[in-house]
Amino acid sequence: MSGISGVRTWVAERPPAAGAAVMATAVVSIGLRLAGVEVVSRIFLALACLAWLTLAVTFALRLAGQRGRWTEEARDPAALTAVAATAVLGTRISLLGVQPLAEALLALSALLWPVLLFAVLRHWGQRMPGTVFMCCVATQAVAVLAATLAGAEATAWLARTALVLFWLGLLLYALAMPRFDTRQVIEGPGDHWIAGGALSVSALAGARLISADSARLYLWNKDDSEVLHQVTAILLVLDLACYAVLLLAELARPRPRYGLLRWATVFSMGMTAAATLAVAAALDVAWLSGPGKVLVWVAVAVWLAAAVGAVLAARGGNSAPQEAGAPGVTSTARR
Repeated sequence: MSGISGVRTWVAERPPAAGAAVMATAVVSIGLRLAGVEVVSRIFLALACLAWLTLAVTFALRLAGQRGRWTEEARDPAALTAVAATAVLGTRISLLGVQPLAEALLALSALLWPVLLFAVLRHWGQRMPGTVFMCCVATQAVAVLAATLAGAEATAWLARTALVLFWLGLLLYALAMPRFDTRQVIEGPGDHWIAGGALSVSALAGARLISADSARLYLWNKDDSEVLHQVTAILLVLDLACYAVLLLAELARPRPRYGLLRWATVFSMGMTAAATLAVAAALDVAWLSGPGKVLVWVAVAVWLAAAVGAVLAARGGNSAPQEAGAPGVTSTARR
C-alpha cells in the first residue's frame, strides 16, 4: 500500500509544466543530430524517451483518477507542453528513421492538440507569463513532425496539412503577443523564453516544409516557395534577435535559482540552435552552420545546468516548480 501511496503522491506533485523537460531534452537531441554529433544525440534521445514515458504515465493516471483536476489543469497554457513534447520527440524519432513510431506520436499529438488548445484559448487572460506562447509552440511542433514525416515518406497531403498548421501557428503567436506581460523579460523565472522559442520552432517548421519538397511531390509552386523561404528567413532573424534580448536581460538581472520553468529556457535555446542549423540546410546558407553548432553546445551546457539544479532540488526536498514570487505554473492569467 505504501508503494501505491507513493505513486499517487508523485503524480499529484507533477505540474502541467513538467512536459517542458521532455521538450528541452528532445530538442537538444535534435540539435546534436543536425550538428552531426550522433552518439551524444542518441543519449539525449534515450533520456527524452524515459522522460516522455514518465509524463505519459502521469497524464494517463491523472486523467483516469483525477478528472476534475485534469480538466482544471487543461486550461493552463503549460498543459500544451504535453502536445509539444510528444511532437518534438516524434520528430527526433523520425530523423532516426523509425517512421511507424513517429507516426504514432504524430497521431497522439494531433489528438491532444485540439482538445488542449480549445481549453486554453477559452481561458486566456491578460498580462500572462511566457506560457501564453505555448499555443504557437504546440501547433508548430505538430507542423514540424508532420513536415518531417511528409518528407521522409513523400506524403503530399501531410505536407500540406503541416503548411496549414504553420500559418495557424503564426496567427496564434500574433494573438498571444498582446497578452504577454513584457515585464517577464526582466522578472520571469524561465518560461519567458518561450516568446523566443515559439519563433524558433516556427522557423524550424518552415525549414522542414521547404526540405519536404522534392521532384516526387512538387508541393509548392514558385510563388509559394518564395514566400515560404522569405517567411522562414524572417522568423529566424526575429528568433535570433529575441534570443539576444532575452540573454542580455538574464545578464542584466541574473536569476540563477533553479525552478521547473527553467526547462522552458533550455527548450527555447535548444530550439534556436536546431532552427538555425535546419534553416542553414534548407535555404543553403552554409555560413549559418557554424553559429548553429555553437548554439547547440550552449544549449547542452544550459541543459546540464538545469539537470544539476533539478537533482540538487530533489535531494534538498524542494519540489517547488518556480521561484518565489514567480507566476504560478497552473495560473492561466493575471486578471
